Amino acid sequence: MNDMNQMDVAAVVAKLGQRAKAAAQELALTTADQRNLALSEAAKELRARTNEILEANAADLASISGKDAAFIDRLTLTADRVAAMADAADAIARQSDPLGRTLASFDRPNGLRIDRVSVPIGVIAMIYESRPNVGADAGALCVKSGNAVILRGGSESLHSSRVIVACLVAGLKAAGLPEDAVQLVDTRDREAVKLLLHSTETVDLVIPRGGRGLVSLVQKEARVPTLLHLDGNNHSYIHESADIEKAVGIVQNAKMRRTGICGATECVVIDRKIAAKVLPYLAAALGDCELRGDEEARKILPDMLAATETDWDTEYLSNVLSVKIVGDLNEAITFVQAHSSGHTDAIMAEDTDAAKRFMAAIDSAVVMHNASTQFSDGGEFGMGAEIGIATGKMHARGPVGAEQLTSFKYLVFGNGQKRSSVSSCREC
Repeated sequence: MNDMNQMDVAAVVAKLGQRAKAAAQELALTTADQRNLALSEAAKELRARTNEILEANAADLASISGKDAAFIDRLTLTADRVAAMADAADAIARQSDPLGRTLASFDRPNGLRIDRVSVPIGVIAMIYESRPNVGADAGALCVKSGNAVILRGGSESLHSSRVIVACLVAGLKAAGLPEDAVQLVDTRDREAVKLLLHSTETVDLVIPRGGRGLVSLVQKEARVPTLLHLDGNNHSYIHESADIEKAVGIVQNAKMRRTGICGATECVVIDRKIAAKVLPYLAAALGDCELRGDEEARKILPDMLAATETDWDTEYLSNVLSVKIVGDLNEAITFVQAHSSGHTDAIMAEDTDAAKRFMAAIDSAVVMHNASTQFSDGGEFGMGAEIGIATGKMHARGPVGAEQLTSFKYLVFGNGQKRSSVSSCREC
């Protein structure tokens, strides 16, 4: 499909949407056992085709140039990472059914009973960059929640995505479910992304997962509702009451475990009262991480590079960490609120009142106390996997798993009730 003209791309995207919509209608009527079987079979297929996936990934890696280490790390698959995709599919299959749950039930004075029940959203378009494993996680979560999904991975991961989607489709087929429930936009043409964003008749929700360029495009072009996953400019604040050894260990993990993921800490904020003790210890623990500090931090570590205003708002995704010294908790809260991307922020403190105040004041999707920001992950939250970290405030927030990929409807049960002919000012 790589040489398609614009009309061909439009036709293909339209067809994908039509097939996904039909599959979604069928999938909504399936049982939890059927959907779980599809995921278990997909997991088996991923394991059985590991070598094929790795060969496809090698072809993806060979086709790129001029990318930084963080990008390459996100694109790279290993046997362990393929195994993790399969394990995630199995974990999602073991979870309780997110569909058909009675979220609320109430009786009206006229005898009507009203239930609010969880249902699938319908057709989800997942647009993502670099990480081919996102396709496996998104596909599994959508099947679990009864949604059809159209996957549009980055052009750099197309070979890997083809094999991964084939494994998911094999699972659907083995379970007798519609194979169109998981589809891939099999083209590098970027026009396909805009067309998905305009597919109001067939797509119910778009979820973008990538850099600011992708998110900006989605915000500008989307006519379909979106669930945004913004960048992770995350902060770890070391309060004056912190256990220094514990705090340094946490921040080292939060920054250096994997620098190229959205849950990594990008800025450490340190209370002035303990900064002289913490900074040298932290610098030694971070090893080859480049530190960029404010004027006060550089007085403690003169070899540290000077941070600019741009640094405070940068998601590095590499071995770089900015350092800010603050006078107290209030100043820390003000600074984090001003520069956080709303993804994940943390406080290291033994003073529980200070921790509670920080956690209440910071308006991010995930706020942590004495824990690494790299725990901001659907798998770590017990969701099996995540389709992204939602940084907005509507519908879903934080790690988005199968439960967050549902909507609801009202079921009203009566026994011949008729509404009075008297009109109400509340009627539409």
